[in-house]
Formats: sequence, structure tokens, C-alpha cells
Amino acid sequence: MLALVLAFSETLGKGTQTAALAYNIEASNLWAFFQAKTIRQTVLRTAAEQMEVSNPGEAVKKQIAKWERDRRQVTVGARDGEGRKELSARANGGREKARYRDGRLPPLRAGLGAVQIAIVLASASIITSIAALVWLAGALGVAGIAFC
Repeated sequence: MLALVLAFSETLGKGTQTAALAYNIEASNLWAFFQAKTIRQTVLRTAAEQMEVSNPGEAVKKQIAKWERDRRQVTVGARDGEGRKELSARANGGREKARYRDGRLPPLRAGLGAVQIAIVLASASIITSIAALVWLAGALGVAGIAFC
């Protein structure tokens, strides 16, 4: 029975760990995309300012206006929903999900340790015929199940 609990707990622990890792990767990717958008916005702003200073003309003003629209869309993401604000919110959400999953791991690991020790004690009680080890193994098994 304890080995069955251990197997299920190990599976649950690995699943939780994998989910936390996936959320961390997702948040990291979103932050990289956010940084790329920030760089794009800076390049557009710099180009517009440079053209404004060096070439005052009607065609240049149209190009500057286009770059300003593009720069605003990078911030807000009007076309694709992937502006800097949206990416920042999504990345923070992914980070929070990862923290939640990571927070579930320590009690799960404690439960796994308790069940493993319970299995050892139960095996030792069979060999030594000491009844106290059976009770201790049972108590640790119950504690391990509670933690898991």
C-alpha cells in the first residue's frame, strides 16, 4: 500500500515540477518578446527624432507620423493584442503560476520522504518482528499521505 502511495506521489510531484518549469519557460519567452518590442519602440522613436531634426519636409513628416503610429501600436498592441502592456501582464501571470506550482513542491517532497521511510520501517519490522516499527511505519505513511 505504501509503495502504491509512493508511486502516485512521485508521479504527482513530477507533474507539478514539469508544470512549474513550463510556466517559467513561458514567462521567460514572453519577457524576451517584451524586450524585443521595447527595442523596436526605441528604434522607431530614435529614427523619427533623427529625421525630424535633419530633414524637415512633407514626405518626412508623413514617415515620422507613420513611425509614431507604429511605435504606439508596439506599446498597446492594437493589431495583434501583443503590445508591451499585454506581454508584461501575460509574463507576470506565467510567473505567478510557476510560483504557485513551486510552492506546492516542498510539502509534496516531505510527504514522499515520509512514505519512503515508512516503507523502510515496514520492511525492517518484518525482518525484526518489532511491532513498534509497524506502528511507526503506519504513522509515517499516514503523515506522508497527508502531505501529498
